[in-house]
Amino acid sequence: MYVLITANRNYSSWSLRPWVLMRALGLAFEDRIEPFAKPVNYEAFRSFSPTGQVPALLHEGRTIYDSLGITLYLADRHAGVWPKDVDARAWAQCATAEMHSGFSALRNDCTMNVGVRVTPKPMSDALRTNVTRIRELFEEGLTKFGGPWLAGADFSAVDAFYAPVAFRIRTYGLDVGAGQAWVDHILSHPAMQEWERQALLEEWREESHEAELAAAGMITADYRTA
Repeated sequence: MYVLITANRNYSSWSLRPWVLMRALGLAFEDRIEPFAKPVNYEAFRSFSPTGQVPALLHEGRTIYDSLGITLYLADRHAGVWPKDVDARAWAQCATAEMHSGFSALRNDCTMNVGVRVTPKPMSDALRTNVTRIRELFEEGLTKFGGPWLAGADFSAVDAFYAPVAFRIRTYGLDVGAGQAWVDHILSHPAMQEWERQALLEEWREESHEAELAAAGMITADYRTA
């Protein structure tokens, strides 16, 4: 049995990736949450992850860490992680790697928080570039492979890696053009709705994450449990 260790549903974009992938593919796992208790959780998280970060996957005596590392591990063992079509698979792997290594302005300026809506501050040039690139990626994938998922008819790892972006797009009202069709589609997926349900029920609040949210713009709605 897999054990997947993740953190707060509201905040942890990296945790969402393998969680929604495994749920969407129907892979059974024990769902273990280790919440962010303070701004730096490195020492506490080192007890289960060599990087002191989430997510981490425990399986058959192994610790598989990093969302991409977990995805590659699962791809060796299960069909459906990547598209079957060669062109779609190549595109999906490139887009996944781009998400994993890039989009720093989006991460910094639009912190993930599932349960709120924000009127953002004026975009920096770097954030505008990130959003434009995301719009290009979404529209390219949907056009080339026919949708409704980014690389074709079936959910795959590239959808999981951009799942946190879908929440960010909704939270901050970002314009992704025709890519909004994919955003609406993934937000309606049962696994994403379950993640959101858990996020809204969370009572954990972590000071540094809340400060990042306040710095991102004006909160216009907060649907989280008080």
